[in-house]
Amino acid sequence: MMRVICLDIGEKRIGVAVTDPLDLTAQAVETIWTKGFTKDAARVLELCKQYETDRVLCGLPLNMDGSAGFQAEHARAFGDYLAGQGLQIRYQDERMTTRQARSVLLEANVRRQKRKEYIDQLAATYILQSFLDAGGWRDNDDRKIYLRGVWHMSENMNHDLDMDREDIVELVDEDGSAVRFEHLMTLEHKGKAYICLVPLDPMEDVGEDELVILRIETDEEGNDVYATVEDDAELDEVFEKYLEIAEADDEEE
Repeated sequence: MMRVICLDIGEKRIGVAVTDPLDLTAQAVETIWTKGFTKDAARVLELCKQYETDRVLCGLPLNMDGSAGFQAEHARAFGDYLAGQGLQIRYQDERMTTRQARSVLLEANVRRQKRKEYIDQLAATYILQSFLDAGGWRDNDDRKIYLRGVWHMSENMNHDLDMDREDIVELVDEDGSAVRFEHLMTLEHKGKAYICLVPLDPMEDVGEDELVILRIETDEEGNDVYATVEDDAELDEVFEKYLEIAEADDEEE
């Protein structure tokens, strides 16, 4: 079992936390005072070597409406830099975690200077624990993929389809290529609808049994279209929700 290092990335400081050897709880590690991507990444690589892992979870400080501002772009830029150093990078929505950490330190009557030293570490533990509570670093996350472009429901539903199966759909991409999918689930997340599919026909760059997630949108004529999810954070959140629903269904069975 490989541990996960979590980073709460700020302009001046980076809080660091790590999972315990069993990947059950988050533990504070240290605060890195930023000195530029090169030196900051070197310290993260040292910590990865110390804890024998290449898995790094980066907090993503989204705005309260879910949009990505400067801080989120800064966190992604550093995450991209770490990925270029050979690390596996994932992101976790960290809205409210710094506020929670500050509240805890104030209640503990920690002095202002000490708060600066510990607040980012504590925020990193909140981010990481939230990630663990949602299921952690599942190996089957590599089954989650996305296609590019916009897909439409095929008008030729009788074309080579097994009409005894209601869970099979045929979608057509912008170039007119049709692909059959097994429809696993339609779900709603943050006011948007998504479909989760598995391709039944061979597709380039899509492995067998890989999961495809598309967002349901409406075109100018009022018809449903199926758009790819370009934002990694959005894709991760929808995939996590899919796993939660699928696991709950399995438990009921």
